[in-house]
Amino acid sequence: MIFDLGLDVLRARTSMKWTRHAPDVLPLWVAEMDVAVPPGVRAAFDHLLDVGDLGYPGYDSLPQAFVRFAADAWGLRLEQRRVMPCADVVTGMAELVDHLTPPDAKVVINPPVYPPFRVSGSVRGRRLVEVPVTEAGRLDLPALAEAFATQGVAAYLLCSPHNPHGTVHTRAELAEVARLAREHGVRVISDEIHGPLTAPGVEFVPYLSVPGTGDAYAVTSASKSFNLAALKAGLLVAGDQVVDEMWALPYEVRAGASHLGLAVQAAALDRDRDWLARLNDEVADHKRLLARLLRERLGLAYEPSPGTYLAWVDCRPLGLDDPYATFLGRGRVAFNAGTDYAADHGQWVRINLATSPAVVTEAVDRMVRAVDA
Repeated sequence: MIFDLGLDVLRARTSMKWTRHAPDVLPLWVAEMDVAVPPGVRAAFDHLLDVGDLGYPGYDSLPQAFVRFAADAWGLRLEQRRVMPCADVVTGMAELVDHLTPPDAKVVINPPVYPPFRVSGSVRGRRLVEVPVTEAGRLDLPALAEAFATQGVAAYLLCSPHNPHGTVHTRAELAEVARLAREHGVRVISDEIHGPLTAPGVEFVPYLSVPGTGDAYAVTSASKSFNLAALKAGLLVAGDQVVDEMWALPYEVRAGASHLGLAVQAAALDRDRDWLARLNDEVADHKRLLARLLRERLGLAYEPSPGTYLAWVDCRPLGLDDPYATFLGRGRVAFNAGTDYAADHGQWVRINLATSPAVVTEAVDRMVRAVDA
């Protein structure tokens, strides 16, 4: 098993997940994984330290590895020049919005959505246009068409796969997004950091693999899939018509990536693919476990999603004023509050399932205690 670390080991960590709350709180919130270092990553670290390779960034390592990974995993063929480092996905999105849209532009997002989308989309005062996903977590294409036709809309931040719903957009859905974007002159920026994190048998479709996306961008990183958030590095991937535009961005855009982040993420993409496949298998098991426990013990309906290692859970049947606060205060289990993703989703919580089955089970035990208290 990949998710086999005990709480004694995990509580020795000093990362955000394990220090935000009191020691008696079980944390299943921020998207960190309860895993040991993948073997390819560890070997890369050992080599870097053995030879003292701690200098300035060698920028090619991660783009080269991503080109190989994208071709093998998704059939996406890229020239390396279409891939440029950046500090991380959130920063990369903000830089693209800032440099590619007018200062008074409107930017479309799909709530409930990962909170930093609001930060990246509203950089320097740009205005957000919210087009909620459907109840099933799918893109509302008619509503997107209406929003794209709105005066001043210049960009669309697509979350693919969607966080928190875990929806994996279909090729047909993305093709319609591309058609609408071309029709209305909207620049699409697709956050694909969760792309490698899909259930077995599920096809992830990179936005840039869809026809008509030549002026679009994807922003991604290996940090989420291999638990490497501490090592700053991300990637901008340009549509085939805007490669020169990307390389005309200020030098500081790519200077934000660290040498360690680039080198170690590259090693993960090249060497830890089998590890990632096992991880996705285990996450799928955890989603099924959570669905069963929530149904049997709390009467909640949760449908395992095909993407991410996150669960988006509707707690309305419990009749709680504030599920997040109740679970934290009475149950001592920390999730993400639904209001972080959309103001009208206070009855939802996001649960991080990148942990052991024992921790998932204990989390539900604590939810039950909180409701019964």
